Amino acid sequence: MDTVLAGKRIGWIGLGNMGVPMVRHLRLAGAEIAVWNRSIGPVEAAVASGMHGAATPRELGEWVGEGIVCLCLTTPDVVAEVVVGKGGLTAGLGDKGLVIDFGTTGVATTKRLAEKARWIDAPMSGGQIGAEAANLTIMAGGSAADFARAKPILDIVGGRVTHLGPVGSGQVAKLANQLIVAQTIDAVAQALRMGELAGLDSGLLRRALMGGFAESRILDVLGDRMARRDFSPGGKASWQLKDLRLARELADSVGFESETMRNSLAQWETLVDQMGLGELDHSGFYELYAGPER
Repeated sequence: MDTVLAGKRIGWIGLGNMGVPMVRHLRLAGAEIAVWNRSIGPVEAAVASGMHGAATPRELGEWVGEGIVCLCLTTPDVVAEVVVGKGGLTAGLGDKGLVIDFGTTGVATTKRLAEKARWIDAPMSGGQIGAEAANLTIMAGGSAADFARAKPILDIVGGRVTHLGPVGSGQVAKLANQLIVAQTIDAVAQALRMGELAGLDSGLLRRALMGGFAESRILDVLGDRMARRDFSPGGKASWQLKDLRLARELADSVGFESETMRNSLAQWETLVDQMGLGELDHSGFYELYAGPER
């Protein structure tokens, strides 16, 4: 067993599809882990596997003390509530305690929370598949000293880890990533649907396209799910919309205008807000073009 984290106390908050495999990797690397989650079931499972359970984020912070706490949460509001809300993490965490936020929390919220604790924003790309394989792409922001403290953890769960600059830099990179992802999902959905309407089998079309310039991770993984109509959630469409809204917020703050960004945001809002399909996997964007047969 890899013991690179032996003797290290690490707190973990957020035991969803991404958090569960990630914290398992840290445990296998020898860390002593305490966990907290809004629903109790995943905590009970973690405790059964040898981890400690905390009753509140504050209690988890007290257990970690001057160590490191990792967050793997869904929205900026949830992150803020867990960190600085009543019974929040910072009420228990020591002055030298470090927070690593793996979520897409946005630039403004990240900078605000970084005033309350030492902070590394480390949003990731690669989805549940990447989390299971411990080869996530991680985009990190924070001071050089804090990044050095965080890096052994980032290296355990990530395949490519890049320090981009001060706090908030990781969020900027992740929102750039999500802008590409959202529009590429749209392009793949359009291409497969157009091919189907012209009489092609979408699975066969996807395989053919994988040999040319259109080849991409999204065509490979999400294109396959579109062809099979398997939209069981990994990364939810509602999360993709949340990230696009954060990207638009960032674009507005820096004076960047893009018609394609506005159009992409409107399309995802149609899928989630008007069609009510936010709980589908983001490959479910295909449903926007499925027509009456859906």
